[in-house]
Amino acid sequence: RDIGLDDAKGFMEPTLRDHLPDPSRLQDMDVAAKRLAGAIMQDELIGIFGDYDVDGATSSSLLARMFNAAGGRSTTYIPDRIKEGYGPNGPALLAMRKSGVSIAVTVDCGTMSHEPLDIAKKAGLDVIVVDHHAAESDLPDAVAIVNPNRLDDESGQGHLAAVGVAFLLVVALNRVLRDAGWYKTRKEPNLTQWLDIVALGTVCDVVALKGANRAFVRQGLKVMAQRRNPGLSALADVAGLDEQPGTFHLGFLMGPRVNAGGRIGLSELGTRLLTTEDPAEAMEIAHRLDGFNAERKEIEAQVLQQAIDVLEAENANRTIAFVAGKNWHPGVIGIVASRLKDRFNRPACVLSIDGDKAVGSGRSVIGVDLGAAVIAARQLGLIEKGGGHQMAAGFTVSLENLGNFRDFLDE
Repeated sequence: RDIGLDDAKGFMEPTLRDHLPDPSRLQDMDVAAKRLAGAIMQDELIGIFGDYDVDGATSSSLLARMFNAAGGRSTTYIPDRIKEGYGPNGPALLAMRKSGVSIAVTVDCGTMSHEPLDIAKKAGLDVIVVDHHAAESDLPDAVAIVNPNRLDDESGQGHLAAVGVAFLLVVALNRVLRDAGWYKTRKEPNLTQWLDIVALGTVCDVVALKGANRAFVRQGLKVMAQRRNPGLSALADVAGLDEQPGTFHLGFLMGPRVNAGGRIGLSELGTRLLTTEDPAEAMEIAHRLDGFNAERKEIEAQVLQQAIDVLEAENANRTIAFVAGKNWHPGVIGIVASRLKDRFNRPACVLSIDGDKAVGSGRSVIGVDLGAAVIAARQLGLIEKGGGHQMAAGFTVSLENLGNFRDFLDE
């Protein structure tokens, strides 16, 4: 791994003191922190619009916990994967505004959401984007877009998961509140208590475990072992985890259960689990997620076998494993793509056909930037929408363009 002797200790025993970057190095971070600090001090209702995967759930829960601990008010909205799809949408943002929300934070989404954010602005709703997905030069009109993968961001933190970016926002926000004297009459929150949530999101989004990510996971596992978060404790019990938690347990036992709600159950369950302080509620949600996860496995196995049969019948030596099926469950196509990527050792895209369109999810191998390829395809008009990052992407394509899109990715 090209780690020299001088750096070995810092690599094996990473600490936040050594690896946590100054949040202000990220574009728009200070603007976002000041706006949110003002919202907390002025008792504004803050809306959190999250994604339905583990990174989105942990990011949403982290911000909800911070706003609450700092004396603010917030409400969280997680879209339905099937009915609403990925990212912020106009109707949901307008509903937030109507309920009294004056400032909304999108987490793990929003970087490419031009139209929904325009709708929000016209309705008088301020929006802050906290994301890590690949960006283009043309960004939506928002109060702040905090994303280390912005083309003009020079922080060097593009490897962070969304929950890592959210944690840096929490650090920046806490600093602004402290400087404003907000904690003279109330207790300042201990931010490290939430590193267990940050570790879960970082591992499950399969980002590179380098720099701050190593410190988040290393220190977060220590916090998780203390079992202070009722949701994580219930999740560990339901998953049969009876030892010191490690990255395997996060990635293969706990993460899939949090994900199951967004894949085939109720999208908000993961965030609710990680946010609740009620052990009874946590256990009830954990059991529901465990049931959804078992159902997800059955559906996944069926779709995976069908996908393998199609690819092997084609017997085409393509550079990408690309397969589509009618009415495959959209909640499992990402996992199936990951399985195909491992099986065929090449990038894989799996699409669910519904009517004259197909919704797809892709997973890549090291060295192939799938997110950039999907964005390029959208710019060329080959797909209706799409985005992602180096190792994963999502997209919507019309059936008439399916072959052209596949050929483009192959090339």
